Amino acid sequence: MKKINYMHIFWDNILKFPRFFISVLVGFFLTIFNPFFELLKKPQQRYILIIILSTISIIILQILKLMLAIN
Repeated sequence: MKKINYMHIFWDNILKFPRFFISVLVGFFLTIFNPFFELLKKPQQRYILIIILSTISIIILQILKLMLAIN
């Protein structure tokens, strides 16, 4: 009768989870950012997107400065 090495099977299954997690994250970010990449292909929309992202970044930085009392 052949002995089954259950610990080897266990560790093989455990090592699958990080790979699955990474593939889910990559798929999530590709799904979220794909519309933005499509907008970057057209020059006029590219400028609008850059202005919107810059404005959002400046607002977030100002809010954080005020919240953390950084001069």
